[in-house]
Amino acid sequence: MTAKQPPLELERLRMLPKAEVHLHLEGAFEPAVLAQWAQEAGVPMPRPVEHLLDFQGLADFLHFLDWACGLASTSERLAELSHGLSKRLAASGVGYADVIVNPTHWHAWDGRLKAMLDAIDAGFSAAEREGFTPVGLCVSLLRTQSADDAVQLVNALIELAHPRVVALSIDGNEAAAGRTGPRFVEAFRRAGAAGLKRTVHAGESSGPEGVRDAIELLGADRIDHGVRAIEDPGVVRLLVERGIPLGICPTSNILLGVCPSIERHPIERLRQAGVRVSINTDDPVLLGTTLEKEYALCRSAFGWSDDVLRAVARTSIEASFAGEVVKDRLRQALSRW
Repeated sequence: MTAKQPPLELERLRMLPKAEVHLHLEGAFEPAVLAQWAQEAGVPMPRPVEHLLDFQGLADFLHFLDWACGLASTSERLAELSHGLSKRLAASGVGYADVIVNPTHWHAWDGRLKAMLDAIDAGFSAAEREGFTPVGLCVSLLRTQSADDAVQLVNALIELAHPRVVALSIDGNEAAAGRTGPRFVEAFRRAGAAGLKRTVHAGESSGPEGVRDAIELLGADRIDHGVRAIEDPGVVRLLVERGIPLGICPTSNILLGVCPSIERHPIERLRQAGVRVSINTDDPVLLGTTLEKEYALCRSAFGWSDDVLRAVARTSIEASFAGEVVKDRLRQALSRW
């Protein structure tokens, strides 16, 4: 990791017009709030609150998410979480965000997808009315689900046609689940046919073969992470030829053991190869980062000029699932930065 950035530099990067396209609602829990909710529910903490976010790799991190989401058992708590996330996004100068939510983590909401989406929507809608960041929801499958479960979720999303939902996603531990692309072909086909965008976690704990499956089998409009594509020049060429953007999260990749350091992170090699890259936070509160810090990290490590920063920010806008009115507004603001 790099040295602490000067406040004026962080403020300038905060003011950079940008979108965020790889961000999980599950990663927006504040430790103090979780401790309060756990006490109210009589649920034991996995660790003392001062060490609550000290994760021992990706598997431990994913187990923690299940525990945290289990505490968000009421509409009021989901709305509070969503409102707080939109407010934090605005504080980082984010003009629009695609936020991922995976219903399998939220056990209190099993069988109540509409009620869950409505509660999340209530929080985001209230935040937008107050001038905070607008958000689209990417509803995510988990890699360990069955093909039938995946199709069932997609059918439910199509039937609900919830205005907050913009995409189908898939996430989870690729290394533990093994190759799953073929299992979810039908679910992603149906989502695309219904007009939903498609975004796929790949090339994080798996190698470049996961990225290829995301493109060739699942029809990904965007890939979350994708950094291990660098290990296969053919996959890099495929990303470039198809123009498929990557939603890269540098701090997440380092803290969860995907990359050993920012200096050895492949984002700059991918960018130099012609891959469309954006910078994102993944799970900002849980990983102790903000979007302006992620930009500062890459600027410092790779010597990015203002022109490179603008190009990466432009990719984030164009790769987002925002409507054209929002995209045009952000592009115009970016041209003035």
